[in-house]
This record gives sequence, C-alpha cells and structure tokens, in this order.
Amino acid sequence: MTTNIDYSEFEAGRHVNYWRLDRTIQREAASVYPPDAYEWAVDHLDEFGELIGHTIADNADVIDQHGPELFTYDAHGELYNHVEYHPLQIENERLVYERGIVADCFTPPAGRDEPMPFSHNLVMQYLLSYADPGFDCPVAMTTGVALVLERFGDDRLAEAFEGLTARSYDELIEGAMFLTEKQGGSDVGANETVARFDAATGTWRLYGEKWFCSNIDAEGTLALARTPDAPEGTDGLSMFYVPHTTETGDLNQQIYRRLKDKLGTISVPTGEVEFTGAKAYLVGEEAEGFKQMAEMLNLERLSNAAASCGIMGRALLESKIHAADREAFGRRLDQHPLMRVDLVDMAVDHEAATSFTFEAARVFSSRETARRRGESDDDDYRLMRVLIPVAKARTARMAVATASYAMEIQGGNGYVRDFVTHRLLRDAQVLPIWEGTENILSLDVLRAFNREGSHRTLLDWLDERHDEIDHPLLSDELEVVRTTREQLEAHIASLMDDPAGAQRVSKRLLNDIFEMVTATVLLDRAQTRLTSVNDAREVALTRRFIDRHLKPESTDVYTDGDQFAETYFDTIVRFAPLDPAEIG
Repeated sequence: MTTNIDYSEFEAGRHVNYWRLDRTIQREAASVYPPDAYEWAVDHLDEFGELIGHTIADNADVIDQHGPELFTYDAHGELYNHVEYHPLQIENERLVYERGIVADCFTPPAGRDEPMPFSHNLVMQYLLSYADPGFDCPVAMTTGVALVLERFGDDRLAEAFEGLTARSYDELIEGAMFLTEKQGGSDVGANETVARFDAATGTWRLYGEKWFCSNIDAEGTLALARTPDAPEGTDGLSMFYVPHTTETGDLNQQIYRRLKDKLGTISVPTGEVEFTGAKAYLVGEEAEGFKQMAEMLNLERLSNAAASCGIMGRALLESKIHAADREAFGRRLDQHPLMRVDLVDMAVDHEAATSFTFEAARVFSSRETARRRGESDDDDYRLMRVLIPVAKARTARMAVATASYAMEIQGGNGYVRDFVTHRLLRDAQVLPIWEGTENILSLDVLRAFNREGSHRTLLDWLDERHDEIDHPLLSDELEVVRTTREQLEAHIASLMDDPAGAQRVSKRLLNDIFEMVTATVLLDRAQTRLTSVNDAREVALTRRFIDRHLKPESTDVYTDGDQFAETYFDTIVRFAPLDPAEIG
C-alpha cells in the first residue's frame, strides 16, 4: 500500500510533480488505458507532471501578465494579421507539443506499435490545466482538427494533417475552430458565412465574419459556411479548412479585427475574424459540415471537462497545502473540524468529476479505436452521446465552485494576482461557456435520447456495471444505486412522452445522470482497489458521494456532527490507505 501525503512539506502547489501528487488521475489512467498503453505511459506522464509543475507553471504566471498582442496592420498600413506572443509562451508550446500531447494519439510514439488512445491525450491535457487551461485550448483544438482531417480529409489536406500531428515544434501547425457568429451564438444553424467555388484555383472562397475565435492565428482552422443554394439551418452547412497563409506563403484573405479583452485564459488569443474571400478547402462532403464538426466537438467537450478537472486538482492542491501550513486560533487550519469537512468534500467532488470524465474518455477512446480498425462502434457512440455533454456541463460548474472556494481558503491572498487562485477562478469561469452552455448541453442529452435511443444504451450499461459489483463492503451502496437507477429509468420514460416538460427539467436530468454514473464508476474503482491491494479508501470515498447525492437528506447530521470528515480525513484528503476491517 502507498503511504499518505504530508502536504505540510510543501510551500505551495508549484515546483512539484503534479502526476506524483495526484493519485486520483493515476487511478483513473490505470483504469481507462489499455494495460499495455498504461505501462508505456507511466514514465512519460511522470516526466510530464514534473515539467508542468515546474517550468510550465512558472511561465504561465508570467504569460498571464503579458498576454498576446494583435497587429492587424503593419507600419505601412498593409494587412499583417500578426499575433505577438511572450517568449515564455513559445517555450511552453515547444516543451508541451514535443512531449507528444497531440502526436502520440495519431502516430505510434517510440516504443509502441500503435498510437496511444485519446484518453492519454486527455490525461496530458488534465495535467497541463494544472498550470494553464488557456494554453490547453489550442492543444485541444489542434487535436480536434487532426481528428477531423484523419476521418474526413482528402489528399489535398494530407500535408495539413502531418503538420497538426508533427512531433517537432518547428514543423507543427496549430488548429482552431471558428464556429460562433455574432447573430447566432449557440444557434449554429443561423450561420451567415457563405462559400463560393473558385474554379480558377479549384478551391472555395469564404465571406462573412466569426465572432469568438480562440487561437485566432492558427495555421489550420476549421470553419462552417453555407454554399450556394444550400438549405437554411444546420443541414445546409459545409466544413472548410482555412489556412492562415496560402501555399505561396501569402496571408489568406481574412482580417483579424481585434482580440477580446477577456476575464481569463489570457494565454490564448481570442478575437474576431472577417473572411474577405479567404481560400478554403472543402472537408468531406458538401452540406455535411455540422455532422463532421460534431465529431470534433465531442473531443473538445471532453477536453473542456479534463481542463475543469485539472483546475479542480490544482485548486484542491493549493488548498491542502495552505491548510497544512497555516495556523489560526492556535491550530493548523486542517485541524479545525469545519475545514476538515470542506477539504473532504472538495476532494470527493474532484474525484467524482475526474472519474466521470475519464470514464467518458474511455468510451470515446474505445469508439475511435474501433473506428480506426473498421469495427462497429454503435454502442460506444450512443453511450458517449450521453456521457460527453454531461461531463462537460457538470465538471465546468464544479470547477468554478472549487476554484472560488480555494480562493476563500487563501483569504485575502487568494484575491490578488500574486497567488494562483486568482487566475484559477478567472480561467475556470469560461468553462461553462466554451463548447456549449449548460442549456445547450442539457438539450443535447434529450436529442441523444430521442434520435439515437441513447437512454436505453445508458441503462443497459449501468445494469452491466452493477452486475459486476459483488464485494460485501459495497452491498449497501450498490442497493442505493440500483434503486436510483430504477427511478432514473422511470423519469426518462415519463419525459419521452412530454417534450416540452422534458426541456424544462433537462438540467435536472443531466445532473441526475451525472450522479448515477459517477456513483457506478466509483463503485467500480472501490472494488478494484479492494481486490487488488486490500485498500478500502475508495469505499469511504464512494460512501461519501452516495450519501451526499443519492440518499435523501437526513437530520442525523445534526446529532452526529458529521463525523465522517473527522474519521476519514487522512484517508480522503491525504490518500492514507484504509484497512477494510476499519471501515464502519
């Protein structure tokens, strides 16, 4: 068994190895990677956690004070479209991309015959987000554009694909997705950008504007536009690949009008783009753009969830260290009963969010692996159509709440720029907005139920997972989860007959799915830990989650004083092993 972590040994949540200190992500990676892939990845992730905890984290604080600057025109008034970055951002990009964060999922890394699963990319994004969720945005989009071109690109886009998946930073091109328009927002079908075929070059020309373009100067951008005579709505949209420069090295015909003055994620430049005849390449079939974009959006939403969990992990680490180092009223903060309750529940929230996210990542990775092998992926597809929007919506909210409370734990220091919690909260606040708001995601779950029958796949999957839980220490929790599963099925059945009512309660449904699936995944993790190393820590963790989310609120807390946090503080917060004989 592993020993507990003494957080009083550290001064702050930096100059440490984030992989080594985060046993939650270690557990999740071991659970969701294929065994051979995990064996290869362990040393790689250890090195990456060291890099992020030192160089990348230090650089990120400086970059937050010196964000990118846009020069639309040069000194002679000519179109320039140049974004100037702080040199430390360039250093961060070189260090991170050359560790294979994108490339490893598309081409076999050294020592392997196959690419790594996409869950590996998401674990690395999670660790990167401990230091800079803003930089994780272009990493995620580069991965997403590469995935789209792998699936739908043709020979003319082969060079772009090679650049997106390059291992050398000097050969790398970054990706972006310009989706949002001023008049449409979340209503992608209101897209007004048009595409006209240029017979002279055999390419298309785009005209229109995009309103919220992150990684604005990416060399490889995907954009949606409507071709002549295409129908209104999403059915009429086509996808185009728009390079920053043409094959002759000239600037493409687009204007980077301005950068947004954002609350957070300063390291990634976000702005407005006007297409003025920009050369573009059709990706896949005409009028299939929205469906193709959805493939990228699935990965982007998982990336958003991984970033949310990474922020929660960093916020929790800063809170644990501060509470172990700071004294108030004659005792360390983490010796005060109420602080113990808070730290325990922050830890449980982090582990719940991370477990759900990486179970969704496992399903997504399984589907992509099957697709590459030409095998059926229908069940995984239907399941991920539920899990991914739920993961994105719920973890984003949890990241904001966790970062906010981490700031409170730091007191006044947490509110000033000298301490990282200030930036964590600013960066977290965009996560409920990126890749679809909670309303959009809740409605997306309903669409998955109505169009694909994903609720039946979800319920069957839950039953299969519950049938695998047979350890006596988990029997009471399993009974609660099975009962809740039956209630969930009844609720879904009633909503299928009431479309308007279903929309009004869709957020509640989304949250119920999160809690049901999370409890199931935590039961699985608890049983694995019990049977493999005879450690009941995850049993205590699972009980706390189920007591808080699946059981009716009890008045016992007022009579027993919520003894859980006092009894299991070291187990939950410091990862101390727990003898199964000692759990109540």
